[in-house]
Amino acid sequence: MQLLLLSNSTLPGEAFFHWPADHVSAFLNGRKRLAFVPLAAVPGQQPDYVTKVRSVFAAMDVELVPLMGEGDMDALLAGCDAVAVGGGNTFHLLRSLYRNGLVRSIAQRVRNGIPYLGWSAGSNVACPTIMTTNDMPVVEPPSLRAMHLVPFQINPHYTEATIAGHGGESRDQRLSEFLEVNPAMPVVGLREGSLLHVVDQRTSLIGRDMKLFRHGRPPLIVENGSTFRTDLTDLKNE
Repeated sequence: MQLLLLSNSTLPGEAFFHWPADHVSAFLNGRKRLAFVPLAAVPGQQPDYVTKVRSVFAAMDVELVPLMGEGDMDALLAGCDAVAVGGGNTFHLLRSLYRNGLVRSIAQRVRNGIPYLGWSAGSNVACPTIMTTNDMPVVEPPSLRAMHLVPFQINPHYTEATIAGHGGESRDQRLSEFLEVNPAMPVVGLREGSLLHVVDQRTSLIGRDMKLFRHGRPPLIVENGSTFRTDLTDLKNE
């Protein structure tokens, strides 16, 4: 499998999709037809989202083929040589993927070798579940189980930052709650401006360091540029 899992599409003060563009272009490696899933956007926003993303990939000489619940989704997907799942609301995305039969069909195509690009919510649904998303459950998907393309959870937009005077839990506290009730499942805190490049059993971290959370162990900082097993078993606390 080949996956490029981005924490986010855009950094503050930059144009849309500026920071990952070169990484994405290299990942696609000349592929010309990209199936794009804009279903993390709510329905009224999807056409504008497609237009916005299409302009980015047109600059890479890549044709965007939207999968928006119209037509034969499997046929459209089969006619493309890569697939991208964009960001937005993860709960809306997963419900829409289930309704359109795309959870299974995308996962099967990716396991058979088609490259998968995801950012934010699109990275969440590549995980076993969407339980470590940051999003509000504006709709109810039939399950929280996702495509399980990687054997760990991702928390995109990860930050240790807290808001002065705010009484809510920090991101680390929320992730520790997840680990307490899901002790066998590691979580990757993927900072903005960073991505994971997965090629079968090896994964590379590009952009910034990341924080690995595992039950019963202190969080582990993994340095930018590190390459490790996709099952994370070679990442050990000193």
